[in-house]
Amino acid sequence: MVRRILLLGLFVSVLVSAYYLLREMGIVAIVMDVDRLRAWVLALGYWGPVMLIALMAIAIIINPIPSAPIALAAGAAYGHTWGTVYVVAGAATGAMGAFWIARLLGYELMVRLFGKRLRLGWLGSQNILMGMVLISRLIPFLSFDLVSYGAGLTSIKTWRFALATLAGLIPMSFLLAHFGGELTTSSLEQALGTALILGGLTLVPVIVTMLVKWHRRRETDRINLSGKSTTSR
Repeated sequence: MVRRILLLGLFVSVLVSAYYLLREMGIVAIVMDVDRLRAWVLALGYWGPVMLIALMAIAIIINPIPSAPIALAAGAAYGHTWGTVYVVAGAATGAMGAFWIARLLGYELMVRLFGKRLRLGWLGSQNILMGMVLISRLIPFLSFDLVSYGAGLTSIKTWRFALATLAGLIPMSFLLAHFGGELTTSSLEQALGTALILGGLTLVPVIVTMLVKWHRRRETDRINLSGKSTTSR
């Protein structure tokens, strides 16, 4: 257990060091400027898409680096379709990287701390975990990075995580690439605003479903209690 904690601390130190190194090299500043990033990747020629995919993956693994400007730059440089492909490829790669980092470094610690409780209840349901990942991908104000790391600490199967991530990732990636393709000075604000609205709409059926299930469970419990009371008489 001590070894795992040390490895986890070492990994965090590496991430922090990598972030400050990228910032000192000016990469973070370029990433945060859509126009500069677009010009940079276009100047790289055939290596431009590779750089975009790599930057998106790095932005997912290193949390402080924003990923939205990269998605906008992808759309601005390569259009809706290919921009979406590059964003999805990079974000999916980063998500899987974050997932496996958490799975390899943190899951065993969680099991040792919480034991079988980690596999019981909603944390042990593969369908519920998969649904939570999918919904989280459709809600832009939930951190894509932290959800990926958090999922690695649960018992969700890798293929379920990958499928849910991909299904939720495509529509948001297309949205950002679309706004990047129609690049204006307010593209980022428009994209994030639209994404927030869509995320809010996504929450509505989720909340309604949860309320319906809660009401049914409450009615079932009430009926069971009434049956027990009648039997005891």
